[in-house]
Formats: sequence, structure tokens, C-alpha cells
Amino acid sequence: MNAGSTLEIAVETSGETTIVTPKGEVDMARSPLLRKSIADVMKAKPKRVVLDLSGVPYMDSSGLATMVEALQNSRKNQIPLLLCSLTPRVRSILEIARLNTVFTLCDGRAQALNG
Repeated sequence: MNAGSTLEIAVETSGETTIVTPKGEVDMARSPLLRKSIADVMKAKPKRVVLDLSGVPYMDSSGLATMVEALQNSRKNQIPLLLCSLTPRVRSILEIARLNTVFTLCDGRAQALNG
């Protein structure tokens, strides 16, 4: 791993929505950190969770698995999970896996917060 390979995760609240913003690649080494962050947010039972992926240039299958697990958790707890600001590469990975039909995708944060 090189020095710039860490995953930073910002969690903020806007009204009754919690926004999780990972910054960095989400791969096998880093997806457990994202998984824990999302799980901690879900425990607080916000009205809605937005995953802002604008800072994620790449995601592998373990990152996808983390997001699918988050979606299952959100459905179980009846907390809507929205993805926004996907980079073209991450959007194409979701489309190849056909997960773009499973997740609620928003172009930007404003659309996610109003949705």
C-alpha cells in the first residue's frame, strides 16, 4: 500500500439525514472500515442515510458487497439508503453488476437530501 491509499470517512448530519462520505478507493483492505462506519450510522436510526461516493475513484467486489450489506441492513431497519455523486468508474461497476437497479441513485447530494 502506498502512502495515499488510506480511506477517510466523513460522517455528517443534515436535518434527519446522515451523510457518509468515503474518500479513497474501496477495496478488500479498506471496505471493513466503510462497513463499520455505515453500521454505526444505522445504529443511530437516522431517518435517511446518504452515501456520497464523489470521493471514491474505484471500488472492487468487496466494496460492492459492503454496499449490498448496507442496503440489506437499511431495509431491515426501514431506513432509506441513497447513493449519490458516483464517479463514472464506480457507476459502471454498479451497472456491470446490475446493482444500479437495486440501489436508489441520485446525481448529487442536493437531490439525495430532497429525495
